[in-house]
Amino acid sequence: MRDMVAYLNRDCLYMPSKQSSEKYTANMDISRVIKPWKLNPQRHLVFVNATIVDPAEGKLILNATLRISEGKIIQIVTDGSSTATDDLPGENVIDLSGKYLCPGLIDCHVHVAVVPGEADLRAYKDMSESVSLLRQPYVLKSMLDRGFTSIRDCGGASLAIKEAVEDGVTPGPRLFIAGHALSQTGGHGDLRGPHDTQLCCVGSISGISRIVDGPAECYRYAREELRRGADFIKIMGGGGVASPTDRIEHVQFSDEEIRAIVTVARNAGTYVTSHSYTPLAIQQAIKLGVRGIEHGNLIDLETANMMAEMDVFLTPTLITHVMSKEMNFLPADGAAKNEEVLEKGLGAMKMAVDAGVTVCFGTDLLGPMHFAQSKEFSVRSSVLNPLQILRSATVNAARLLMQEHRLGQIHEGFVADLLILKENPLEDITILDRADEHILAVIKDGRVATSRWDKVKVDV
Repeated sequence: MRDMVAYLNRDCLYMPSKQSSEKYTANMDISRVIKPWKLNPQRHLVFVNATIVDPAEGKLILNATLRISEGKIIQIVTDGSSTATDDLPGENVIDLSGKYLCPGLIDCHVHVAVVPGEADLRAYKDMSESVSLLRQPYVLKSMLDRGFTSIRDCGGASLAIKEAVEDGVTPGPRLFIAGHALSQTGGHGDLRGPHDTQLCCVGSISGISRIVDGPAECYRYAREELRRGADFIKIMGGGGVASPTDRIEHVQFSDEEIRAIVTVARNAGTYVTSHSYTPLAIQQAIKLGVRGIEHGNLIDLETANMMAEMDVFLTPTLITHVMSKEMNFLPADGAAKNEEVLEKGLGAMKMAVDAGVTVCFGTDLLGPMHFAQSKEFSVRSSVLNPLQILRSATVNAARLLMQEHRLGQIHEGFVADLLILKENPLEDITILDRADEHILAVIKDGRVATSRWDKVKVDV
């Protein structure tokens, strides 16, 4: 027995001394032990002979030298003077002669939780949260590869996936999230069909939404979404295409309910955006303090003028209607509603832009349709010019996110979110549809996330 104890103490249960354990960690970065996925520090990069695309001014800045460090743009030289690069390895100095440097793109309406894997919308009602969460990294990485360095999720994305991207666990655009969208019973966020007799409990989750009724529930669950990490609040303020028991023309939520949600958001220093297609739903929302309107396909001139006067943002999402029809994604009742909003969406967006509404870029793609995200550029190009469209995905979007002092432009002090392009997007915005061909590199937070050019090394 004594021999066995001695054996265990010697060979199996050896406890290192304090000195020997310190030896193992003496040269370690303990933060990397705690978070082994921690990203390496950003490189110092200098881009020379660059043509910078300035969407705010609608012009090109020629022969520029741009220096980035620690994830920020620290210097832009445009007067022909040189920037010292002797302290950098050759691979950190990138000659952009004949290339264009564009701000990273921002998609203001996505649903990363409605992941690929099923052929039509009905199959998603029973998809588990864990299945969705494990597939979301694929969706996020593909968005980043297409040049989207920031996205605004309008229902479904959790704080967990947002933090996973921030920490470097999974590559993707930075996320601004609504948590669960808020919907009334029988509203656009209620997935129960008319023959479903199951009653929702207070605050029940239904897909990417939460069901709330009455001002008290609206106060409580708007606060709950903010407590769980929401950056803004999304409400279903009118009928929708994909919902089974409402019609497009329905107005949803009472004035008192919307006023309660707006109060919660304002008290927390953020805002409310509303899913609304019709003038009636839009006007109700913005009169009560809602700051953004999603979709807006059936807007009229009176409502557009009102939005412009009140500085309310509009985020059309036209490609989702195109793809839903092409892929037969919706059940019959949804397909009929989709036809109505698809037909009128382009004209509505043009009307809003002409009225002076700040229009942002959004896609709203679900399930297997995420691949078509960049096709929104081509859809819009039939009624808007390249500068208007590029602004919608950069400077306008940054304003909506309340990030206009750090995102959406190439300026000193801004985050180094950059695209290296083969062609000029101010001449042909549809080059952004073809990322594999025209986006040579995607840089997010000063790190090269994607490269299709042998002169630019990906940071790992």
